[in-house]
Amino acid sequence: MRLTVIGCAGSFPSPQSPASCYLVEHEGVAITLDLGNGALGPLYARTDIRALDAVVLSHLHADHCLDLTSLHVARKYHPDGPPPVPVAVHGPAGTEQRIADAYRTTRAERPPALREVYRFVDHAPQPARIGPFTVTLARVAHPVEAFAIRVEAGGAALVYSGDTGPCDALVELARGADLALFEASFLAGPDNPRDLHMTAAEAGEHAARAGVPRLLLTHLVAWNDQQASVAEARGTYDGELVLAAPGMVVEL
Repeated sequence: MRLTVIGCAGSFPSPQSPASCYLVEHEGVAITLDLGNGALGPLYARTDIRALDAVVLSHLHADHCLDLTSLHVARKYHPDGPPPVPVAVHGPAGTEQRIADAYRTTRAERPPALREVYRFVDHAPQPARIGPFTVTLARVAHPVEAFAIRVEAGGAALVYSGDTGPCDALVELARGADLALFEASFLAGPDNPRDLHMTAAEAGEHAARAGVPRLLLTHLVAWNDQQASVAEARGTYDGELVLAAPGMVVEL
């Protein structure tokens, strides 16, 4: 299983990176975890977006889903026409309406015929099978309905936190995984809101509790000192620790 970081910027695209998007490939099947704003161009450079098998969304904030509007254009208006099979979009209930609302340009315009391009699948409690992948979800701590995502294939597993404050559900989902792709939006401080994001230290602590040997810090906000994030995480985690960066490839 191969993970490619397409975008790892937190909350909005940074000068160095698009917002959240991670390409996962195995046995010729390609899925993305999230498709945030600014991600489609770099994704286009990495894979055939017309052959993409699925998009799995952690939640419906713009920095995690908004480039589904751009992918709709790229697939529908390609010179060869739309692909014969709509790409599956696995997301929270209401995903179709969220993307339709984002795509509309005038109040009077009817929502586009998204189903020509997308097949929307609501998240469910039971694991989902997408080609060789088994995808398991856990509800996490965020102001909107949000999920951490565990992806397993070929005997390997990664867990992507999405956006979350500290929560036991993320630790439980990550147990036995090979890689923790955990958000580190905050640096330690007294004014961090509850149930919104994790600090780098909390990301490290959660990965350590889950016993995950490799931690990739992501959702990196542009104004933070990234080396300070590494230092904070190192105080709670003694496994392999890396900052996510666009174009980074991790083999599992």
